[in-house]
Amino acid sequence: MLDRIRTKIFADGADLDGIIALAREPHIKGFTTNPTLMWKAGLSDYEEFGRRILAEVTELPISFEVFADEAGEMRRQAERIATWADNVYVKLPVSNTKGESMAALAGALSDAGVKVNITALFTPRQVSEITQAVADGAPSFLSVFAGRIADAGVDPVPLMQEALAIMGAAPRAELIWASPRELLNLVQADAIGCHIITMTHDLLAKLPTLGKDLEAFSLETVRMFHRDAAKARFEL
Repeated sequence: MLDRIRTKIFADGADLDGIIALAREPHIKGFTTNPTLMWKAGLSDYEEFGRRILAEVTELPISFEVFADEAGEMRRQAERIATWADNVYVKLPVSNTKGESMAALAGALSDAGVKVNITALFTPRQVSEITQAVADGAPSFLSVFAGRIADAGVDPVPLMQEALAIMGAAPRAELIWASPRELLNLVQADAIGCHIITMTHDLLAKLPTLGKDLEAFSLETVRMFHRDAAKARFEL
């Protein structure tokens, strides 16, 4: 089933060895990371980590995020990150921590030739604002956090469809289905024509179950429960 999926899969993480290994997998078309993932991985030297990845991943797109909160410093960091390699996309938050839009900054960087990945988008209004900002600029990604939208009890599929329609005004921009929670999200993203989905290593490990026969899956699950009960040596 995976070979019929048109949505590109980007691996999301900050494990250097894992990223290098996944770069060899034909179904992986790019990478994303962020400061939170890097912090959880125990990293302290941002640029050193980025350059080590880029020494190995030379063709596939990979996104690195700025970590400033003021537009001027965000721009400085973005311009520096963009020099690391031609396959780098610079991640910018849709707003700073005060809720101030970073659309103008995204547009300025994009117009200057920096490939940007605008992250943490949740609403059609945000998608529209960013689309207008990057419409005439360099190739870009818009990361809509469909998984977190679902966490709020909102069906993300209609919203993602609306985002795709809005983004028709920016032909060099691609929509990312970000923060998926299950493999079904890959199928949903593909069904609506979403360009890209990000997947953590845990989700990627589940890809072999895609399209699995449900009767066989049921029997496999029953056998797992029986095997684990035997290992526990339960008695009644």
